[in-house]
Amino acid sequence: MKILITGGSGFIGTNMVEYYREKGFDIVSIDRREPKIPSHKDLWVKCDVTNYQALREAVRRFAPDFIVNMAAKTELDGKTLHDYDASITGVENILKIASELKSLKKLLITSSMLVCHRGYVPKGQHDYTPTTLYGESKVKAEELVWKYRPKCDWAILRPTSIWGPWFGTPYRNFFDVVKARRYVHTGHKACTKTYGYIDNAIYQIDRILFTPTTDEDNKVFYIGDMPPVNIEEWANEIAGELGYTIPRIPYWVMRIAALFGDLMASVGIRFPMTSFRLKNMTTDNIMPLENTMAIAPDLPVDRLTGVKRTLEWMVRT
Repeated sequence: MKILITGGSGFIGTNMVEYYREKGFDIVSIDRREPKIPSHKDLWVKCDVTNYQALREAVRRFAPDFIVNMAAKTELDGKTLHDYDASITGVENILKIASELKSLKKLLITSSMLVCHRGYVPKGQHDYTPTTLYGESKVKAEELVWKYRPKCDWAILRPTSIWGPWFGTPYRNFFDVVKARRYVHTGHKACTKTYGYIDNAIYQIDRILFTPTTDEDNKVFYIGDMPPVNIEEWANEIAGELGYTIPRIPYWVMRIAALFGDLMASVGIRFPMTSFRLKNMTTDNIMPLENTMAIAPDLPVDRLTGVKRTLEWMVRT
């Protein structure tokens, strides 16, 4: 079977290409960037998904049975929606091209949990509350999928905070800060969030890809681990593997530091703590995973094993 992965040089894409390569699938990875893993270069086609003609030529030449679209700008520093064109025009291009492929069995379009603001649990598949341009771009992408429903089976993926080997900003930052012994517990206000270890995410996506998802009322699948992660417990696990104990600072001290950081930001000076970051550190963010767990109930890697593998990878790279 032939699987085409757009964004195959990104974090999740890299792990997905490696997974299916080891399984012996026929793979093409489309990305404008070179692969992170040298052995993936033979599978790579350099192409920007916003370039319709080049993308159409590459996809039709390969004639995939399955497409997993992951191409996107994931940083939150965009100034306009145009900065996230891969998530809008790119998805529109994929949908147009997919409609021409008679052999296509399944199409997965990757969105994000940030179609809703942190801490908000959506009431349905079309309930959106984005607060960032990145989130807005993913809402537009989802609306395009619903507007131009693919002829083949399809589903929308909403990854939560995925972590593990080959990750980068922002989720690697947490490991980097703990590893550098610069992380502190914020009083007793530890939050609980839905995170997902990368091997578990690939398992979930694989199960969704090869399981019929024809129910129009169940087309959106969050990608992440169950149960949610208590950040204090997770940080302690990382620090424990590194051989130290994380200190605790009173919340009021952190609040003063955040206000000082806000002041510094107002004059263009970066400071490690701001009110935005403090709120993020102390706000629960738990996503509904029922649809996903019904299809992929047996996560292959526990959190502590994931921590060990990630720290080992960080040493190697």
